[in-house]
Amino acid sequence: MEKNQIFINYGDQGKVMVKELLQKLKIEAELQPDDLIALKPNLVNATKSEKGATTDPEIVKGVIEYLQARGLNNLMIIEGSWVGADTNNAFEVCGYQKLARDYEISLYNLKNDNFIKKSYQGLEIEIAEKALQADYLINLPVLKGHCQTNITCALKNLKGCISDSEKRKFHRQGLQQPIAYLNKLLKQDLIIVDGIYGDLDFEEGGNPVKMNRIIAAQDPVLVDSYAAELLGYSTAEVEYIEIAAQIGVGSKDLSGAEIIELNQDRAAVIEYSSRKIKKLAAKVKVKDACSACYGSLIHALKRIEKTGQLDKIAGKIKIGQGYQGEKISGIGIGSCCSGADSFVKGCPPSARAILDFLEEKYQIRV
Repeated sequence: MEKNQIFINYGDQGKVMVKELLQKLKIEAELQPDDLIALKPNLVNATKSEKGATTDPEIVKGVIEYLQARGLNNLMIIEGSWVGADTNNAFEVCGYQKLARDYEISLYNLKNDNFIKKSYQGLEIEIAEKALQADYLINLPVLKGHCQTNITCALKNLKGCISDSEKRKFHRQGLQQPIAYLNKLLKQDLIIVDGIYGDLDFEEGGNPVKMNRIIAAQDPVLVDSYAAELLGYSTAEVEYIEIAAQIGVGSKDLSGAEIIELNQDRAAVIEYSSRKIKKLAAKVKVKDACSACYGSLIHALKRIEKTGQLDKIAGKIKIGQGYQGEKISGIGIGSCCSGADSFVKGCPPSARAILDFLEEKYQIRV
């Protein structure tokens, strides 16, 4: 696997999908049998992954099974939930206690760990000893929005590896620079992003958007830049990505990235129960849409709604495989809607591409 590569597998069967990705990546070639491998999910709170906040345990199961089948058994799961949450409760509710028992691997609540002080450019950060001890760190963030930083993905997920007092300090310091600096002090070797469900705009879940994908990469800056685009943001709107690129954590240059898609998403019945998302979905006419494409549209509409300009969009936006080959009045989303008066190219297009299109079409400024 090259540093400029981003692999994507579409669907919602986490265990199967992640094994398919790992078979392409062949990370075992980088590892020795006795290497200590840490798996770092996002368990910010005690909610099921379908709520859009936490990493699907099926993805973690897939990683464990893949590694153990290749004789790599020195594994541990590490996490420290946000300051107001009980990590042990999150382990239990999210299915990780059972997972650890079933696969006979260690589960560490980093809130109870020893912390080592590391510094970069004068900023001192307390990092969990277990995280620093790992020979190979697999970061398993969730692709979701965030109320303060707009998105959260690979770079920010390492915040679970610092002490609660450090987390409070990060917030006092505005989050952006500390997140970037933490990633100079704690290296992640592989990122596997859970993009099956992710919250619309809040890191604790509650308004899950089904995005139906798992993403794998080695460069956390590159994968976060890609994640930002998927959710409708530029890297300039996620300051810690810009800082991390400037200090050499990785590259934000998506033009130099090799995007490798293993498959395409399939059409499915998509029903959103969230009142917030239903308001956005009222602007859409769906006909056999894929979750990956529909999710991008929801994220783009969210950004417009936040500025109070949603009513500028006239008529219903068309989306879905059911429109293939049809002449469509108005606008369409994705290659399936190429018969529309105007449409956004891509299969699936990112929320950023959809947002750019809608901004120009309706003179919207986000």
